[in-house]
Amino acid sequence: MLNLLAQFVYLQLLDLLTTLAFLSLGLREINPLVWVLIRTAGTPAAGLLAAKGLAAALGFFCWRRRRLRLLSRANVFYAVLVVWNLVALLVHAAGLHPA
Repeated sequence: MLNLLAQFVYLQLLDLLTTLAFLSLGLREINPLVWVLIRTAGTPAAGLLAAKGLAAALGFFCWRRRRLRLLSRANVFYAVLVVWNLVALLVHAAGLHPA
């Protein structure tokens, strides 16, 4: 059970790092909620940390309430999201992105 929460936190960290990496290349955040947090906070790092704080609170809530199936699904979602971020970085690095 604690393993699911640890995975969730790890995936949040990977999402934070990969998102910061592609934002540093000038790519735009596509999640409207995260985009608003970034714009409101003034810096990408502050906005992303706010988003990750909200996500961590929800993950902890699911873990505490033993909503393990939901937490497991969130882990799958964030794992796919991290892969998406990595693909965006690779596409950009390879120059395959649209002009």
